[in-house]
Amino acid sequence: MKIKAVCAAFFSATGTTKKIVWEIAKEIAVELKISLREFDFTLPQARRNPPVFSENEIVVFGTPVYAGRVPNVLLPYLAAIEGNGAVAVPVVVYGNRDFDDALIELRDILLKGGLKPIAAAAFVGEHSFSDRLAKGRPDAEDLRFARGFAEQAVQKLRHGRQAEELFVKGVPQPYRGYYQPRDRKGSPVDIRKVKPLTGKECDACGLCVKLCPMGSISSGDVSGFTGICIKCGACIKGCPRHAKYYDDEGYLYHRHELEEGLKRRAQPELFL
Repeated sequence: MKIKAVCAAFFSATGTTKKIVWEIAKEIAVELKISLREFDFTLPQARRNPPVFSENEIVVFGTPVYAGRVPNVLLPYLAAIEGNGAVAVPVVVYGNRDFDDALIELRDILLKGGLKPIAAAAFVGEHSFSDRLAKGRPDAEDLRFARGFAEQAVQKLRHGRQAEELFVKGVPQPYRGYYQPRDRKGSPVDIRKVKPLTGKECDACGLCVKLCPMGSISSGDVSGFTGICIKCGACIKGCPRHAKYYDDEGYLYHRHELEEGLKRRAQPELFL
């Protein structure tokens, strides 16, 4: 099989996953001297049709990690993947806590969709809840790791070392449950229905409407919601006037717990 193109495919609400996937895909394109295309399925309109790939492609496929897993809102869409025998490089990006079973889950999704994973990786990006936790990541060091990983993946491809099933860290099916934050008493903190508020700084520019990956912010009233909030941080981090915020006690406690407890610099983990 001759690889003729590389595809950078990703869901990336705040841009962290996109940065890593693009860095890997660009390096692969340079190493193999092939063309590069993008498949960004972050926004709702991009998920209207199933993702289709070619047997002559290598697909760097990235998602963020939400509660230790692939975002569950994406699962029905990802189940419709048409891989057609394309080579795959599954990549997950997490907010400095852990990627738990997200990478093995993504590997399995791609396998089921007809792709052939040859290498996989977990990288770190600034947490969607915070501008302090893993601040500014992926940074220059992370991007160097990404390029080095891409070179190793290319070498594996050139030498024809494609295993039947690529090993990655995680618990095979049935996967562990979604990560559950807890308060000081050990009681579960449920933030699933929490939504951001809109402050007086808002000038109703509508940018948050365009950024929301679920299409859930009302275009008629940007302080209102027409659907679910997945706590991706797109509207908060993307607002030029810093008008979006959370005031839910459980959410704020969990964010503080993460920021104070996870100050160490988590490193990328590579699987080849």
